[in-house]
Amino acid sequence: MTDDPAPDTYPSGLPRPDLSGVNLDTQVLIVTGMSGAGRTRAAAVLSDLGWYVVDNLPPQMLGSLVAMVATDPTRRLATVVDVRGGGYFADLVAVVDDLESRGVDVQILFLEASDDTLVRRFEEARRPHPLQGDATILEGIARERSAVAAVRERADVVVDTTSLNVHQLRDVLTDTFAEEVPELHVNVLSFGFKNGAPVDADYVADVRFLSNPHWVPELRPLTGIDPAVRDHVLGSAGAHEFLDGYTSAIEVALQGYQAHDKHSVTIAVGCTGGRHRSVAMAEELSQRLRTKGFDVRTTHRDKDR
Repeated sequence: MTDDPAPDTYPSGLPRPDLSGVNLDTQVLIVTGMSGAGRTRAAAVLSDLGWYVVDNLPPQMLGSLVAMVATDPTRRLATVVDVRGGGYFADLVAVVDDLESRGVDVQILFLEASDDTLVRRFEEARRPHPLQGDATILEGIARERSAVAAVRERADVVVDTTSLNVHQLRDVLTDTFAEEVPELHVNVLSFGFKNGAPVDADYVADVRFLSNPHWVPELRPLTGIDPAVRDHVLGSAGAHEFLDGYTSAIEVALQGYQAHDKHSVTIAVGCTGGRHRSVAMAEELSQRLRTKGFDVRTTHRDKDR
């Protein structure tokens, strides 16, 4: 007699999924490790990098999820699996072995940190450790280290976040798992202050100091897209000086955003009605930023009002 589980079950006795006829080319990344070491942040970064991310998945469901995601050949699957799953977590190594034996590309990312760092993070968050119970945070950490020891031994990538801030962790994960680094998308939006400033603007430039084509009869029915209005606005006193200084300042900010995990920036350019000056200046600002190498989209909210 033997107590070994049947071939169609995991060590816990839970069933293995039937993957017959499934395209198993999906890339799978298991995000695990110590609570407080940055798993939630890692999941967010991977999502930004285009991975399909599932949090707190029982490992025994991973095969079924692979089968579902495999219907989309562009998908890369990342799943956070950790001790919050209780007894389910014990099957993780067996699940990985099973999927690899069937030809699935599985990697394990293990996030680590020192005990002192983990204690400090839990105290700052004012949350208990998931294995703490009635004990101390440090005792909960010790229990977790024991529970995850076998998974750590199997990990393909181990990242110690003790001395990393969230931006540095993002850089490490991007370098390791990005197919290509996400671009910073710059949205330049013209608007009229009389219709209200855009609520989602990161920067607002007020160009009402420029000569207003509204008071020129032949220009009034036109917009800042028209060459005559554009020339009038850009020929106004201070227009080029403003654009020179503003473009230089914005370029510094955008370069900083690229280095600090921000993927979209909205720059709003406003005049009174949003039809003449703001449109012409938004177009010129967009062109200058494009020549600096930024991906820029230009929209005119109030141009046709």
